[in-house]
Amino acid sequence: MIMANTVMLIFTVLVSAIFVAKSEYIDYNTTHRIIPNKINVHLVPHSHDDVGWLKTVDQYYVGSNNSIRGACVQNVLDSVISSLLEDQNRKFIYVEMAFFQRWWRQQSKAKKLKVKELVNSGQLEFINGGMCMHDEATPHYIDLIDQTTLGHQFIKDEFGKIPRVGWQIDPFGHSAVQAYLLGAELGFDSLFFARIDYQDRAKRLKEKTLEVVWQGSRSLGSSSQIFTGIFPRHYDPPDGFTFEINDVSQPIQDDILLFDYNVEERVNDFVSAALAQANVTRTNHIMWEMGTDFRYQYANSWFRQMDKFIHYVNQDGRVNALYSTPSIYTDSKYAANEQWPLKTDDFFPYADYPNAYWTGYFTSRPALKGYVRVMSGYYQAARQLEFFKGRNESGPNTDALADALALAQHHDAVSGTERQHVAADYAKRISIGYAEAEGLVSSALALLVNQRSSSHVINSATGFQQCPLLNISYCPPSEATLANGKSLVIVVYNPLAWKREEVIRIPASTREVSVKDSSGKEIESQLLPLSNITLSVRKKYVKAYIGTAPPGELKYLLAFSVSVPPIGFSTYIVSKPKQTGHISTISKEFRSEGITNNSIEVGQGNLKLLYSADEGKLTRYVNSRNQVTSSVEQSYGFYSGYIGDAKDSQASGAYVFRPNGSFPIKSDQQASLTVLRGPILDEVHQQLNPWVSQITRIYKEKEHVEVEFTIGPIPVDDGIGKEVITQFSTTVKTNKTFYTDSNGRDFIKRIRDFRTDWDLEVHQPIAGNYYPVNLGIYMQDSSTELSVLVDRSVGGSSLVDGQIELMLHRRLLHDDARGVGETLNETVCIADKCEGLTIQGKLYLRIDRKGEGAKWRRTVGQELYSPLLLAFTEQDADNRLDFQQPTFSGIDSSYSLPNNTALLTLQEFGNGKVLLRLAHLYEVGEDKDYSVTANVELKKLFPNKKISKVTEMSLSANQEKAEMEKKKLVWKVEGGSNEQSKVVRGGPVDPTKLVVELVPMEIRTFFVDFNPLQTVHTAESHVAM
Repeated sequence: MIMANTVMLIFTVLVSAIFVAKSEYIDYNTTHRIIPNKINVHLVPHSHDDVGWLKTVDQYYVGSNNSIRGACVQNVLDSVISSLLEDQNRKFIYVEMAFFQRWWRQQSKAKKLKVKELVNSGQLEFINGGMCMHDEATPHYIDLIDQTTLGHQFIKDEFGKIPRVGWQIDPFGHSAVQAYLLGAELGFDSLFFARIDYQDRAKRLKEKTLEVVWQGSRSLGSSSQIFTGIFPRHYDPPDGFTFEINDVSQPIQDDILLFDYNVEERVNDFVSAALAQANVTRTNHIMWEMGTDFRYQYANSWFRQMDKFIHYVNQDGRVNALYSTPSIYTDSKYAANEQWPLKTDDFFPYADYPNAYWTGYFTSRPALKGYVRVMSGYYQAARQLEFFKGRNESGPNTDALADALALAQHHDAVSGTERQHVAADYAKRISIGYAEAEGLVSSALALLVNQRSSSHVINSATGFQQCPLLNISYCPPSEATLANGKSLVIVVYNPLAWKREEVIRIPASTREVSVKDSSGKEIESQLLPLSNITLSVRKKYVKAYIGTAPPGELKYLLAFSVSVPPIGFSTYIVSKPKQTGHISTISKEFRSEGITNNSIEVGQGNLKLLYSADEGKLTRYVNSRNQVTSSVEQSYGFYSGYIGDAKDSQASGAYVFRPNGSFPIKSDQQASLTVLRGPILDEVHQQLNPWVSQITRIYKEKEHVEVEFTIGPIPVDDGIGKEVITQFSTTVKTNKTFYTDSNGRDFIKRIRDFRTDWDLEVHQPIAGNYYPVNLGIYMQDSSTELSVLVDRSVGGSSLVDGQIELMLHRRLLHDDARGVGETLNETVCIADKCEGLTIQGKLYLRIDRKGEGAKWRRTVGQELYSPLLLAFTEQDADNRLDFQQPTFSGIDSSYSLPNNTALLTLQEFGNGKVLLRLAHLYEVGEDKDYSVTANVELKKLFPNKKISKVTEMSLSANQEKAEMEKKKLVWKVEGGSNEQSKVVRGGPVDPTKLVVELVPMEIRTFFVDFNPLQTVHTAESHVAM
């Protein structure tokens, strides 16, 4: 009876309240700005939109394939713009220009005007501004620059704006190159991200060091540092404050006539979460990232709640809430005049749990990683040739390849962490881009070889052929029988700004062949019989790519030395000899079985390798020139992928490397070597088992070892996923120390089982010591250094003193539960038969005296990134080359860039401007000869053009460097570290002398204008002598 009376009383009160209260429109006050003496909660609305991951970039944009995930970026942008137009105080940031550009193209002129007003008012702000949010472990720094430049130019052209803030919230670890090169050198005032090691985050939360000044380059020091903010948790709001239409967070219910009125409760929740974050953050400013993956598809569900929170929280008065952006937040932090901790080196490796190191993706999808790297180098060469030919906006041009490569830098693309159909989409886009760029390259070369008037003119569309499958020994023009009196003509283009002497290898269908240079002089050549493995890979993958097996049975690769001028080409003729004495030398072949000597010596020049005859193993490295002699062994093995257990379900997968035991790969039969010897190079062929083999090459005129490995299909019929490694073992006393590159740029010191910023608790002694390797890895002691360079991103380490380990291939059978929802089990299907992916790649090994390895690493590193480009045509066989210009250099024939510099970008940019980037290749103290200031003479780079103006720009060329420096925020560092690390940069370019100074690790970007009336039209001075 008492309970019934109580219920009736409550009902009566509620009914009375309903009659008294009114439900009416509330004008939410969202105009609040920063209040100095309160905690200011900066609400930053954002949507993290992957340009491909579970779905392709186009599927994400249009909202198709929603059985995988209901995500539609087009809806996000439509909805956000509508919501911003409703209230001028609302703000939103957007990051991925690949999506925004798609959306922008589809808008009416009226809508575009409204959006431009939103951008100009600061309601819509572009953050980061690249085509994608790139990965930081696996891309090359030139690709990072290019994809960022593409996005920044779009923003500048359409909106006249310059992004101020880096927003790398999702990549799985963060590189030093990101901090200084893709941060400070872009003119960014700050950089923000979410993912750091769980142990590192715990310490920083405790010590209030989540926000730091990051000095990524030892060489550039404080001249290129950036304020960096690490989120206290992920890149989403605190628990209880996500408001997508299907989210479970409680909205503010402020209609008194409805049940569950909760304004006071939700305000208290907000204040509590704000105070908790303020306790781990310096100053009275905190930032909430109001959004996460593919949010704001119905933007009002977010903005309605944020409007209410700002209104009621500020009425409450305990903290101040406001719509904000990272730029506003950065300015607030700067105005606080705080001193910040100094951070150096990088944030690798990343683990989110004790047994979950995200170091597997350093190697995941090695074929895609290799393809991206090869096409990146090709793109640089194609841009140069586009400059020499003259750009054609209607095509063929390099635009499609640029767009495809930009997408491929995404942190779920080249990283290898996307689903299989998405990886195929990235590769398809690159292939389409390559096809168009290939047409440009062919037409440009045809134009250049006939630059002077000639009766023999090559058809610019079809005259030159290229061989994109040359890596698997397939090249139709070189394989064609040299019949009917025809000769094969090879144009060899060098995209580097120094002269190169290298050996090229092309398939040859006959043993009766000779090679001549462009003057008609016969040059030495060598025929190399193809191994069974090479022939098997060729047959299988040519059929996979073009649908039919290659015709005939190829027997040889033809090898010969070429000499190519800087940024230019040389021409060579391959033909049937008229006299039998002039044919190419066939390699002498022998096998190690039955050899009585204890060792086999390989190598015709200064470098020799010794192998044990009985075991077939590499044992010794000898360089007679520099008197370096070292014991060295190479081996292969694999880690079995962990599948999880009852205690810890963490498996090894696309992201995470979690080994469950290591196993050596030994020869299935008695060890044997096949050695090919010749006047140009020696080869050692080894097959360890049916799915691991390699060819080791020692060139007579080179002092490094080239190792070409073939791995796959990795067998998994035993139910065990495998992660394949190779190891180089020496007696070098390394004391746990080794060095890996940062995106192909700076080298960073690594110490096994050690972190600079915290006392590491070791749970995974293998995976926790893996680092990304894009250029190379080296180790040293007091007398010797051993370097290994790579042809694509891999994971690497030194788990034992004196040993370098690289992971080359992965095939796994379990998902690692990080969102992709698919096993990393790549297969290739031919005629309905599918098998595991086979990988072919290269490693390069050299041992030097301590302090002398940098020259090789930097020089050969550039040559690996920018290989010689080969183009083929045919002509009637005689001793005279039909070309009017058989050799060419785009720069002064007497000039080449200093050995410590590189030409990164030469690109026609429109409006008569040329985009030029020059880089110093060495760090401070890296080399006794080359770690010095370098000078580049622009007049000799452009000998036939009159330079009228040179304007130095930011790295992405969206603002003048001088203006960027004026706006730069100078942050205070604890302990006054700034004063000790100031670096003097290269000086301004004198308009008369036109000489560019470069200090170690400096990259300088320019727009160069030419006077068209004073351009020299003849190509005479371009001819290389």
